[in-house]
Amino acid sequence: MVSENAAKLAVLIDADNTRPRITDGLLAEVAKYGTAHVKRAYGDWTGTSLKGWKDHLLAQSIQPIQQFAYTVGKNATDAAMVIDAMDLLYTGRFDGFCIVSSDSDFTRLAARIRESGLTVYGFGERKTPKPFVSACDKFVYIENLPYADRAAAPADETPVPTEPSSAAALMADPGLLNQLRNAVEAASDEDGWANLANVGYIVIKQRPDFDSRNYGYPKLSELMAAIELFELDRRSPGDGKPGVVYARERRRQP
Repeated sequence: MVSENAAKLAVLIDADNTRPRITDGLLAEVAKYGTAHVKRAYGDWTGTSLKGWKDHLLAQSIQPIQQFAYTVGKNATDAAMVIDAMDLLYTGRFDGFCIVSSDSDFTRLAARIRESGLTVYGFGERKTPKPFVSACDKFVYIENLPYADRAAAPADETPVPTEPSSAAALMADPGLLNQLRNAVEAASDEDGWANLANVGYIVIKQRPDFDSRNYGYPKLSELMAAIELFELDRRSPGDGKPGVVYARERRRQP
């Protein structure tokens, strides 16, 4: 099994459907899951609608793929991305794909890639239809990604929480609480302690768009500490290795 950091990834960007200023944050996020061996952005580069992409393409060595808009109202970019994705899939050189779009037209593509045993990471705005989100192994909302000038964000863009959600607000979310409780239970040992990495893995398997940043917390450990239903324990394996965080429900405590 290939570790995430060693995974070879293909990053395919629907430039018609993605804002260029998130590129730096996007690729930083992709680097958490592996190395981007292919970086392509698709659109009609002969028009003016994509002119903001030029500097970002050059800075991040992203290859622009030209796709003419043959018919008004029809998105030829989607078809070009799907064809390229399948070509890359059949090479057998990749461990996963990153599909960057808020368009539900890529739902079947994501499912097909997963059927081949590869991991699919989706990136899109919060408006992304749920079928596409669910078709991915993990889905990241681009509103959670950092970019240089948030002050210039359009009025119609959903802002990232500037303040973490309060304990009261988190406790009032039964869906969140049940998911975390069930994941801790599933990953726990005889004493009720669960490795937090395994907890996050289980939750994402059930809900690909789960992200502690959705609630204003950079890390899952910070989110769970804020909920106050769990106790956390950081254990050091020694030899200078980073500590491992474990969690269990407080009601289990003797």
